[in-house]
Amino acid sequence: MYGAAEFSRDSDFVVLAEPANLEALKRALKVLKAVPVYFPDLSIEYLAKGHASHFRCRARGVAGLRVDVMGRLKGCEPFNRLWVRRSRVRVPGAGSVDIISLADLVDSKKTQRDKDWLMLTRLVENDVFISNGRGNPSKVFWWLTQARLPETLVSLSAEHPAQAKKAAAARPLLREAIRGNVGRLSALLKKEEAAERASDFKYWTPLKKELEKMRLGRKR
Repeated sequence: MYGAAEFSRDSDFVVLAEPANLEALKRALKVLKAVPVYFPDLSIEYLAKGHASHFRCRARGVAGLRVDVMGRLKGCEPFNRLWVRRSRVRVPGAGSVDIISLADLVDSKKTQRDKDWLMLTRLVENDVFISNGRGNPSKVFWWLTQARLPETLVSLSAEHPAQAKKAAAARPLLREAIRGNVGRLSALLKKEEAAERASDFKYWTPLKKELEKMRLGRKR
C-alpha cells in the first residue's frame, strides 16, 4: 500500500476495544478457524493495557496465517484518532478495507527492532520519492520530522528552507541539515533512534513482566 512491501505471514489489526466490537471480531476469528497461540486472552482489559492477542488461522486459504490483535499502539494516539486518519483501499473480491495512515504506521515502527527502523525509513523515503520531494506544507513538515537519511534531510531543507526552519523547532537536529553538516546530522540521527529504542524498552518492560507472571501462573 505505502510502497515498502515486506513478505510476512502475519497480519496486524488495531481494534476498538469495546464489547460489541470484540464480539464481532470473535465471530470473524471463528470463520478463520483462528486459535490462540499465546496469551493473554482476547479481552478489553488486556487490550487497554497495551497487550496483544495472537491467533493462528486454520481455515482453508489462510492456514498458517497469524493474526495479532491490539487495542493500542505504542507511540500512537488512541484508536478514535487513528480511525479518523485511516486510509481506505479496495481489494478485489473483498471490497473496501480500512488501513492505518502512513503517519501512524511510521510512528508505530519506532521500536527496538532493527527491521522496523529499516521499514519506517523505506516508508518515508518512498513517500518523498513518489512526490518528487514536493508537497503541501503539512506533508513537507512531516517528511522533515520523520525522514531518517541525512542526504534526504539535507535535500529537503535546501528545497524547503522556511519549512525546515519551522520543523527544526520540533526536531533540533534539522539545524545540522540546514547547514549541510551530514556527519553531525548522522550522529544526531543515531542518538534520536537510540532514544526511541529506549522509550520502547521502557514501555514494554512492565507488560513483559505481566506476561511472564501469566505464564508462570498457568504452569501451576
